[in-house]
Amino acid sequence: MHKKLLHMARDACTNPAVEVRLVQVHCAPDGNAGDSINSSFAKRGDALGSNHYVRQLYEVTISTHDKPKLLTQLTCLLSEIGLNIQEAHAFSTNDGYSLDIFVVDGWACERTDRLRSILEKEIPNIEKWSGCKQEIMSPLGELRQICTMSPGNHLDIPSDGSDIWEIDANQLKFEQKVATGSNSDLYKGIFRCQDVAIKVLKVERLNEDVQREFAQEVYILRKVRHKNIVQFMGACTRPPLLCIVTELMSGGSVYDFLHKQKGVLKLPAILNVAIDVSKGMSYLHQNNIIHRDLKAANLLMNENEVVKIADFGIARMQLQSGVMTAETGTYRWMAPEVIEHRPYNHKADVFSFGILLWELLTGKLPYVHMTPLQAALGVVQKGLRPSIPRYTHPKVVELLERCWQHDPYLRPEFSEIIEILQGIAKMVCIQVTICFPFAFVSVCICTSVFLETDFRRREGQQKEEFGRIMSAHGAGVATEDARK
Repeated sequence: MHKKLLHMARDACTNPAVEVRLVQVHCAPDGNAGDSINSSFAKRGDALGSNHYVRQLYEVTISTHDKPKLLTQLTCLLSEIGLNIQEAHAFSTNDGYSLDIFVVDGWACERTDRLRSILEKEIPNIEKWSGCKQEIMSPLGELRQICTMSPGNHLDIPSDGSDIWEIDANQLKFEQKVATGSNSDLYKGIFRCQDVAIKVLKVERLNEDVQREFAQEVYILRKVRHKNIVQFMGACTRPPLLCIVTELMSGGSVYDFLHKQKGVLKLPAILNVAIDVSKGMSYLHQNNIIHRDLKAANLLMNENEVVKIADFGIARMQLQSGVMTAETGTYRWMAPEVIEHRPYNHKADVFSFGILLWELLTGKLPYVHMTPLQAALGVVQKGLRPSIPRYTHPKVVELLERCWQHDPYLRPEFSEIIEILQGIAKMVCIQVTICFPFAFVSVCICTSVFLETDFRRREGQQKEEFGRIMSAHGAGVATEDARK
């Protein structure tokens, strides 16, 4: 549909090109909208149960000549018609055309053709809507307003015509191979005096699917900048050498730490890792990116123990409909809707995060005594989930159970997960120093009942030991007095 509208916009007879379609959004009983909008949901609305109802919205897609302040003018026009904008997405082409997508409500008439005809009539006169009232949120808003009043609508940055992300292979120095996979090898190397990681595709494995994943990973990494996402340095995209260059994460993967080095994470460290991952995932979701393969093997640590998300080979931009299909990822961490080839959205990543959090808590592979396929069948057919250790903090248990809910709409957003984890981190550990006559003991009192009970038990043992020492000391004094 989008290609068709862009094609129509290029024809003076059909410009502007407008499409309006009825869509539906799932809402909770409190009236809050669900996370996905999709016209196909009507076919399976009963599966949502009594906890959700369906509200009608309209998706308005407009393609016309791109020009300054077009999005603002379209927004004002839709508001003047009486529509409430729920979502807005703006795109532009290299040849000067725009594609703007709005999800709106407030249209009383069910006929979409009526709304389309109004928009087709009003958009050519859109310049008059540029004067609609706008709020200035901050001094930055004032600066932007000043800039828009200047003759140029943006600063012209000099360009030499080259792609800043394309790396000349001659600038790469390969030092040592640090890992190997089915389709690629990972090297430690140097690029422009910086230590880097170089992921090189194996020439013998360069089929169409591998090249597609490589192109997708470069595409995603070029778009993202976040402290909890591995930093992209550039790529070599000209055969025979196809490689991706990123910052070097000297701490290795969380998977290697847990399962190869048999490392053990204390609860405060687990929470720090989980918060780092949640911040990175929240950023991705805000940019409509679904990772689709979130697991310990794709989490890397730097020398400061900051955890960053890596491996975007099967990551995808979320479709405008909010849902995707096709099975992808790793079975042990995969959401049930993905396993069953049902439509899914970014909440599939939240399910994977729940399994990952369990992996951090236990140091074990999920469903370790099952094959990946057996685990997948158990998840979708029997509601199988990993067993939560009995000593787990009750708030963490609650979060785990919410993350791996079968119904994706019951899973929390990563923005909420961050708040929950930070709240747990604040109350989970209080450092105290207990002073005894013969020892200073620093302990961590956890709000978990089990750990608190265990601490009190050990504290009692220490007091008993101290009592025995004092008794023995007293008996020795009494004996010495008797001898005298």
